[in-house]
Amino acid sequence: MGSTAAGTTGRKRSVLLLTIATALALYFQYVVGPAIVSQTGTVWKMYRWVPGVGKWVYASWHDECAAYDLEDHSEQKLMEQCAGNAGVYRPTAVATLFFAVSAIATRFQPHLNREAWPAKYGIFLFAVLFTMFLSSGPLFTGIYLWLARIGAALFLILQQIILIDVAYNWNEDWVDRADQADRLVYGTGGSTWLRAIVATCAAFYIAVITGIAILYKYFGENCPANNWIITLTLLGIVALTAIQLSGSEGSLLTSSIMSLYVTYLAYSMVSKNPAGGTCNPTLGNNDVWGICIGLFFTAVSLGWTGWSWTAEDRLNVGGVQSARTVTVTRPNNNNGQVNLDVPFLDPDEQPTQGLVMDADTTGQGSSSSSSSSSTSNAGCYHVWKLNVVMTLISCFVAMTLTGWGFIERIDYGEDGTGTSAANPTVGRINMAMIGISQWLAILLYAWTLAAPRLFPDRDFS
Repeated sequence: MGSTAAGTTGRKRSVLLLTIATALALYFQYVVGPAIVSQTGTVWKMYRWVPGVGKWVYASWHDECAAYDLEDHSEQKLMEQCAGNAGVYRPTAVATLFFAVSAIATRFQPHLNREAWPAKYGIFLFAVLFTMFLSSGPLFTGIYLWLARIGAALFLILQQIILIDVAYNWNEDWVDRADQADRLVYGTGGSTWLRAIVATCAAFYIAVITGIAILYKYFGENCPANNWIITLTLLGIVALTAIQLSGSEGSLLTSSIMSLYVTYLAYSMVSKNPAGGTCNPTLGNNDVWGICIGLFFTAVSLGWTGWSWTAEDRLNVGGVQSARTVTVTRPNNNNGQVNLDVPFLDPDEQPTQGLVMDADTTGQGSSSSSSSSSTSNAGCYHVWKLNVVMTLISCFVAMTLTGWGFIERIDYGEDGTGTSAANPTVGRINMAMIGISQWLAILLYAWTLAAPRLFPDRDFS
C-alpha cells in the first residue's frame, strides 16, 4: 500500500486502484444509483438522515433521468438504469482523471508513480465520495460519456493486441517448459508439457464447437441476424485455423485460444440483441455471465499492463543502446575432459561471449556495475505510457458496464408491452461495438500469421 522501492514503477498499485474503481462502479450501478432515484434501500436512508443532504443527492442523481420518471413500471426500470449508468461514470471518471494526471506528471518525473500511494488512494476515495453530490449532467452523462467512448474505442484496438500477445506467450511458455524439462530428462522430460498443449487445444476446440452449436440452437432459430453473426464467426474460426495450419507461423494452441475468444464475442453480440422472442431468450434478465466474462478479459488486460514483463517491451521504445563485453570463467572440471553426460545444446552450459546490449537513458555507455540500474531507470522512464493505458482501460470499463451509454426502450415478452430489459448492456450500439472488436481480433491475428509470408525479408519475432 505504501511507496515502492527505487527502480520499480508502482504499476501494481495502479492496477489495484483501478480494481477498486471497477468494484465501486458495479456497486454504484446496481445499488447506489437505483436506491437514490427510487428513494429506497439502506443507501438512501443513510443520506436522508443528514438534514438537507437527502434532497441534494436526490436532485443530483434524479434530474438527469427525470424523463424516465413515469408511473409506468417499465419506465421506472429505465430511470434506474439511467441512474445506474451515472453511478458507473462517477468512479471511472475519477480514475480516468487520476491516471491522465499521473501520465502527465510521470512523463516529466517518473519517480512520482511509485511514491505516496496511501495518499493517492485516500484522495481517490474522497473524490469519488465528492462526486455523489455533483449533478449527473452535463459533467458525467455528457462530457465524460463522450470522452469515455473515444478512450474505450482506442482501447478496443489495444485489447485485441493484448489478448493475442497473451495467447502467443501462453504457447511459448509451455514449449519453453517442455524444452527445459527435456534437458533434465533427455528425450522424455518435456512430453508432459507437450501433452498438456495438445489436451488444451482439444478442450478449447471442443468448447468452440459446442458453443457454436448452442448459439445456433438458442439464438439462431428464426432469427436471420443472429444466424449471420454465428455463421460468420464460424467461417472466421475455420479461416484462422486453416491459415495457421498451412504454414509454420503461430501455433495451434494460440489459434484455439483466439477461436474460443471469438466465440465468446459472438455470444456477447447475440445476447445483446434487443429483438425479443427467439432472437434473444436472455432478454429481460441481468447478463451476469456476460458481465463477469467481460470483466475477466478486462482483468487480463489489467494483469498484462500491471505484471507482464512483455508490457514494458510493447510500450517502451528502444532508446540509445550501450554495449559491454561479457566474459564468464568456468572451472575446468574433469581435468579438461568433456563431460558427455551433459547435452551439448544445453544453453546453461554454453560459453558466454560477445556483447550484451543494455538500455541507457543517458545516451552514454554504461559500465557493468551500473547496467541494471540503467535498465530499471529506463522502465521507470516509460511508466507514463502505462498510465495512458490505464486511462483507456478506465474508459473501457465505463462503456462495458453501461452499453456505451445508450439507453433503449426494448419490447419483449409475449404481449410486447414495452418492458425494459434489466440488462443495461443490451442494445444495437453495443452489438456493433462487439462486432467490430471481434473482427478486429480475427484480422489482427490473421495478419500475424500472414505477414511473415508476405514479407519474408523482415523480422517479425
